[in-house]
Amino acid sequence: MRQGGYCLGMVRIAAATASEHASAAARHVADAGGNAVDATVAASIVGMVSEPGVVSLGGGGFLTIWPPGGRPATIDGYAAMPGIGQDPSRFGGGVFDAWMAYGGGMTTTVGHGSVAVPGALAACETAVERYGAVPWETVIAPAIELADEGFPMSMAAYRYLSHCHDTIFGWHGSSFRALHTEEGTLIEPGGTVRIPDLADSLRTIASEGASVFYRGSLAERIVDDMDAGGGLLTMEDLASYHVETRLPLQVRTGGWEVATNPPPAVGGTTLAALLLLMSGEPRGSWTQTAFSRLVAAQLAVFGYRRDRLDHSSDFVRDADALLETIGRVGPEWALRSPSTIHTSVADSDGLACAATFSAGYGSGVMAPGTGIWLNNSLGEIELNPEGLHSTRPGRRLMSNMAPTVARTADGAVVAIGSPGADRITTAILQSFLNFSNLEMSLSEAVEQPRLHVEFSEEGARVAFEPGVELGPIDLPIRPFDHPDMFFGGVAAAALHPDGTLEAGVDPRRSGHALVTG
Repeated sequence: MRQGGYCLGMVRIAAATASEHASAAARHVADAGGNAVDATVAASIVGMVSEPGVVSLGGGGFLTIWPPGGRPATIDGYAAMPGIGQDPSRFGGGVFDAWMAYGGGMTTTVGHGSVAVPGALAACETAVERYGAVPWETVIAPAIELADEGFPMSMAAYRYLSHCHDTIFGWHGSSFRALHTEEGTLIEPGGTVRIPDLADSLRTIASEGASVFYRGSLAERIVDDMDAGGGLLTMEDLASYHVETRLPLQVRTGGWEVATNPPPAVGGTTLAALLLLMSGEPRGSWTQTAFSRLVAAQLAVFGYRRDRLDHSSDFVRDADALLETIGRVGPEWALRSPSTIHTSVADSDGLACAATFSAGYGSGVMAPGTGIWLNNSLGEIELNPEGLHSTRPGRRLMSNMAPTVARTADGAVVAIGSPGADRITTAILQSFLNFSNLEMSLSEAVEQPRLHVEFSEEGARVAFEPGVELGPIDLPIRPFDHPDMFFGGVAAAALHPDGTLEAGVDPRRSGHALVTG
């Protein structure tokens, strides 16, 4: 066994992944002697390969890991602001706005200037080195095989790309060719996607390590294309990028100790605050009282985020102030006042890992000769409230992602997370409460109807699915007529005290549950 690995022999796993291909990768690595972290990373990287438009190797993300008998950790591989050593005249350029019908119609900023420093590969390699039980090459192998053979266009990827294959992924030559037929039409669901050069890039990453993406031949190709397209990303940005390992934000709710993504990400802070504000609700079932409290909790937390956190000059201080105030004076005080994939894996040894990765809406940029799409994290307006290129180079960007692991004293452990922009935290919250408070199975917990408090310039309103029984409420409402992927796509895996493994995936998005053994 490799030094630092958490695998004493063959372990069983429960995995909730983005697709059947990702699930197969998790099984392959587990059969090779891998543990929950190896399986999580293998499934995540396969997702980055086989879900074009949804996520990519050129994105960023987080992994929250909790080994049995050890301390939890969050590995921060999120995107950072580029521009170290860059000509100041480049700032503010290299971008254009792209409109798409996704989400009811929206505009995002794309182009070379929207690309932030990607951290996904560095984070994945760090997780495997510190917590894994098999070599990096073994973890990468399923993605190489998939890239070699080609893969079917998934329904999730097709649904997203149908809105933006021309505006976001149609302007950059190598990007366009990878997703379209010879006649120039978007590849249909089930049609084979073959991305030139991607398998070779993955082989190089497997043999040389992620460093080739940050300081080697892949880095050179990416930066050459950035220079030609007016982007900010430099060799110095890539070479100086480093993964941060952070102590997760931890809160106690009921008998569960919950570890989630800490500052400077905003997702974990809002999730922790929401858990504290629910104060034992729901009890027995989701009553009108429980739903009313859920609305009030979201109003308080998201209101605080808009007023304080999104424009904070000291995010850690203001995040701590929110949680400290709730803890000191109780929840009643506050109640008065796409593109992402997630993988969750727990194994029979009690190791659990939750990982969320995103490339934003996609920049449309695929550096020639790499087969790797790059993110548009700088162009995500909601995560850059101070404006385009306003953050100092090297600083981590804001993120809604909140991969979470929770434990009880009797040995239960659950890994949980979701894609879904600002709905990530509310999707995780409601699914976790269904599992922890109402003792539902994970499948039942993630299927239950959800609500989310939306904010706009016109104020707050409550969006909800059929089955949510709202009482009298002094807010505008937006009822949905069916369960919708707007409300997230939770993936969760658990080990119960009796040794039973369980996985649950959200029917709102394509996903796959796996339990081995």
